[in-house]
Amino acid sequence: MVDDEAPVRTALGRLLRSAHYDVASFASGEEFLAAFEQEPPHCVILDIHMPGLSGLDVQLQLRARHNPVPIVFISASDDISVGVAVVQGGGQLLLRKPFSSSDLLEAVDAAVHSTP
Repeated sequence: MVDDEAPVRTALGRLLRSAHYDVASFASGEEFLAAFEQEPPHCVILDIHMPGLSGLDVQLQLRARHNPVPIVFISASDDISVGVAVVQGGGQLLLRKPFSSSDLLEAVDAAVHSTP
């Protein structure tokens, strides 16, 4: 999970762990990409708007590495162009903040099970 807001990382981490997912949290796209080489995840929850590399920038870097890891984007933005960019880049799903716990768990479950 990649989100620049610590409270979001904490809350989502607790939720995902309660659903028996292994969770690694990162405060920036740069931090995530550095760790990604060591142990690629089965799914990434990625905030779109972050300082430094945005979620869309991280998505582009993953695709440039020819890595098909499923991505569930999260965003507080209602900008329709964000949704278009997510789909064009191959994102699995975009959840708008605030979203329900069940919506996130369903999205992660679908993403994890879409992994080849």
